[in-house]
Amino acid sequence: VQLQAFGGGLVQAGGSLRLSCVGSGLIFSLCTMGWYRQAPGKQRELVATISTGGTTTYVDSVKGRFSVSRDNAKNTVSLQMNSLKPEDTAVYYCYTKTPVGLTYWGDGTLVTVSS
Repeated sequence: VQLQAFGGGLVQAGGSLRLSCVGSGLIFSLCTMGWYRQAPGKQRELVATISTGGTTTYVDSVKGRFSVSRDNAKNTVSLQMNSLKPEDTAVYYCYTKTPVGLTYWGDGTLVTVSS
Protein backbone atom coordinates (compact mmCIF):
# COMPACT_ATOMS: atom_id res chain seq x y z
CA VAL A 1 0.00 0.00 0.00
CA GLN A 2 1.35 3.41 -0.93
CA LEU A 3 0.02 6.88 -0.30
CA GLN A 4 1.74 9.88 -1.84
CA ALA A 5 0.80 13.36 -0.75
CA PHE A 6 1.65 16.56 -2.54
CA GLY A 7 0.62 20.18 -2.72
CA GLY A 8 2.23 21.66 0.36
CA GLY A 9 4.24 24.84 0.33
CA LEU A 10 4.64 28.34 1.69
CA VAL A 11 1.64 30.66 1.72
CA GLN A 12 0.77 33.93 3.41
CA ALA A 13 -1.90 34.08 6.07
CA GLY A 14 -5.31 34.29 4.46
CA GLY A 15 -4.20 32.33 1.44
CA SER A 16 -5.19 28.90 0.16
CA LEU A 17 -3.56 25.60 -0.64
CA ARG A 18 -4.88 22.31 -1.93
CA LEU A 19 -3.33 19.06 -0.81
CA SER A 20 -3.86 15.83 -2.68
CA CYS A 21 -2.98 12.25 -1.88
CA VAL A 22 -2.92 9.41 -4.37
CA GLY A 23 -3.07 5.82 -3.19
CA SER A 24 -2.32 2.43 -4.61
CA GLY A 25 -2.52 -1.14 -3.42
CA LEU A 26 -6.00 -1.06 -1.90
CA ILE A 27 -9.59 -0.72 -2.95
CA PHE A 28 -9.80 2.78 -1.57
CA SER A 29 -13.50 3.09 -2.21
CA LEU A 30 -13.94 0.71 0.74
CA CYS A 31 -11.73 2.75 3.07
CA THR A 32 -12.07 5.82 5.22
CA MET A 33 -9.57 8.46 4.14
CA GLY A 34 -8.38 11.71 5.60
CA TRP A 35 -5.65 13.95 6.87
CA TYR A 36 -3.66 14.42 10.04
CA ARG A 37 -1.16 17.13 10.78
CA GLN A 38 1.73 17.56 13.16
CA ALA A 39 3.04 20.96 14.10
CA PRO A 40 6.53 21.42 15.56
CA GLY A 41 6.61 20.26 19.17
CA LYS A 42 3.02 19.05 19.11
CA GLN A 43 1.24 15.74 18.82
CA ARG A 44 -0.26 14.55 15.57
CA GLU A 45 -3.80 15.87 15.19
CA LEU A 46 -6.68 14.52 13.14
CA VAL A 47 -7.74 17.30 10.78
CA ALA A 48 -10.39 15.81 8.52
CA THR A 49 -11.91 12.50 7.53
CA ILE A 50 -14.19 11.36 4.78
CA SER A 51 -16.06 8.09 4.95
CA THR A 52 -16.79 5.67 2.14
CA GLY A 53 -20.20 7.28 1.85
CA GLY A 54 -18.80 10.79 1.72
CA THR A 55 -19.54 11.85 5.30
CA THR A 56 -16.96 14.36 6.47
CA THR A 57 -15.68 15.35 9.90
CA TYR A 58 -13.32 18.15 10.89
CA VAL A 59 -11.41 19.29 13.91
CA ASP A 60 -13.06 22.43 15.29
CA SER A 61 -10.13 24.68 14.44
CA VAL A 62 -10.54 24.14 10.67
CA LYS A 63 -14.33 24.00 10.34
CA GLY A 64 -15.55 26.41 7.73
CA ARG A 65 -12.07 26.83 6.26
CA PHE A 66 -11.00 23.35 5.15
CA SER A 67 -12.85 20.91 2.92
CA VAL A 68 -11.98 17.25 2.38
CA SER A 69 -13.08 15.37 -0.70
CA ARG A 70 -12.36 12.10 -2.43
CA ASP A 71 -12.33 10.69 -5.93
CA ASN A 72 -12.62 6.92 -5.72
CA ALA A 73 -12.01 6.46 -9.44
CA LYS A 74 -8.60 8.08 -8.99
CA ASN A 75 -7.84 6.70 -5.49
CA THR A 76 -7.40 10.28 -4.36
CA VAL A 77 -8.27 12.27 -1.26
CA SER A 78 -7.86 16.04 -1.26
CA LEU A 79 -7.85 18.80 1.32
CA GLN A 80 -8.79 22.30 0.23
CA MET A 81 -7.45 24.75 2.80
CA ASN A 82 -8.72 28.33 2.72
CA SER A 83 -8.18 31.30 5.01
CA LEU A 84 -4.98 29.75 6.25
CA LYS A 85 -3.54 30.88 9.56
CA PRO A 86 0.00 30.65 10.93
CA GLU A 87 -1.23 28.04 13.40
CA ASP A 88 -2.07 25.78 10.45
CA THR A 89 1.66 25.39 9.85
CA ALA A 90 2.44 21.69 10.10
CA VAL A 91 3.40 18.59 8.23
CA TYR A 92 0.21 17.15 6.78
CA TYR A 93 -0.20 13.38 6.41
CA CYS A 94 -2.87 11.59 4.45
CA TYR A 95 -4.09 8.28 5.77
CA THR A 96 -6.49 5.51 4.93
CA LYS A 97 -8.23 3.04 7.21
CA THR A 98 -9.48 -0.27 5.88
CA PRO A 99 -12.76 -1.92 6.86
CA VAL A 100 -10.83 -4.29 9.16
CA GLY A 101 -9.11 -1.43 10.94
CA LEU A 102 -5.68 -1.33 9.33
CA THR A 103 -4.30 2.20 8.97
CA TYR A 104 -1.77 3.29 6.36
CA TRP A 105 0.04 6.62 6.21
CA GLY A 106 1.52 8.65 3.43
CA ASP A 107 4.68 10.68 3.56
CA GLY A 108 3.98 14.11 4.92
CA THR A 109 3.85 17.33 3.01
CA LEU A 110 4.90 20.55 4.72
CA VAL A 111 2.54 23.51 4.88
CA THR A 112 4.00 26.77 6.13
CA VAL A 113 1.78 29.78 6.67
CA SER A 114 3.56 33.08 7.17
CA SER A 115 2.04 35.95 9.11
